[in-house]
Amino acid sequence: MNKTLLALASTVALTALPQWASAQTTPAAPPPAPAEAASPLSFNVSLTSDYRYRGISQTRLKPAIQGGVDYALPAGFYVGAWASTIKWVKDFGGDASVEIDLYGGYKGEITKDLTYDVGVLTYQYPSNKLNPSANTTEIYGALTFGPATLKYSHSVTNLFGFVDSKNSGYVDLSASFEVGDGIMLMPHVGYQKVANNTDFSYTDYSFAVGKDFSGFFVSAAVVGADTKSINGVKAYASPANGKDLGKTGLVVAVKKTF
Repeated sequence: MNKTLLALASTVALTALPQWASAQTTPAAPPPAPAEAASPLSFNVSLTSDYRYRGISQTRLKPAIQGGVDYALPAGFYVGAWASTIKWVKDFGGDASVEIDLYGGYKGEITKDLTYDVGVLTYQYPSNKLNPSANTTEIYGALTFGPATLKYSHSVTNLFGFVDSKNSGYVDLSASFEVGDGIMLMPHVGYQKVANNTDFSYTDYSFAVGKDFSGFFVSAAVVGADTKSINGVKAYASPANGKDLGKTGLVVAVKKTF
């Protein structure tokens, strides 16, 4: 197999960090008009010190610029797109400097405190020129109970350029707790199984702290991945500088949603 195609990426997914709206005030009299319905369309932009995806750096442990758009369709359906600068494809001999994610799904409620989310997500790396291609498509399902979410993602294509890796799976458990004064704690643990590439399966973890400041969500997280070594070299070592792309490190980010 071509080991240069092994840079799965991971972050404290900035796109998943909660956003907290500023409080709104209404006049006491006369009675206020009905509140305007929230727009189904939203945008987000962010800057992060390292784009990690499932514990693995997509940017050679360097900063990234990111942004996305989401649209809430009627009856629980949604679609969206998100993009980030990356380095790993070029580092591994390809020719893509941007990742573009396209997704759609459905969210529903089972009980008052138990909700579900199912959908499909495709990761596209335009003109990546890797063989197998880095382009990847997954289907996913998640259950959320209170502050905790359990999610499983299943690849229906090869996974990020791994040879013969269709039907790989990723399971993760994450949570979001407010501990006072708007401060959020966000622990996470996940396991990536790479089908037919056992040496590259691993566990990732993160612990993030975040807070909204006038519409800007600022976060800091300790992120890492427990990857294996192959002949004394980390499975997810960068070919550009030999650094372990899954090493434990601090990721600082700021995100604005509007």
